[in-house]
Amino acid sequence: MSVTPKQVADDGGMPILSLEQRIDRMHGRDRLGALTFVAVLWVVVLFVLYTIWPAVTNPTIHAILVIAGGLVLLFNSAAIFAMLKHYIEDKHFIYGLDIKHLDAMRRRNRI
Repeated sequence: MSVTPKQVADDGGMPILSLEQRIDRMHGRDRLGALTFVAVLWVVVLFVLYTIWPAVTNPTIHAILVIAGGLVLLFNSAAIFAMLKHYIEDKHFIYGLDIKHLDAMRRRNRI
């Protein structure tokens, strides 16, 4: 009978996961956080435009607000999606290094 990494527990009762599983979990949390940020950004910018629209009477200012808000959404969204693409390509390097340092810190704090 073989033992999977989830069946074995460390001294604190937490399951011991393989490096690949830990990398996938960290990447998943970061991806969720980034996508949540983009969604909240869209909601906030659109809410602000909707809220101030009646107070602004100048059509030129309306155009400026729409263009500026659109550019903010476009560039921020594109930057986050580019970051996520980069993280997928280099996730083993990025998260492997983080996990190495986290493990070293935990070992140092146990002593």
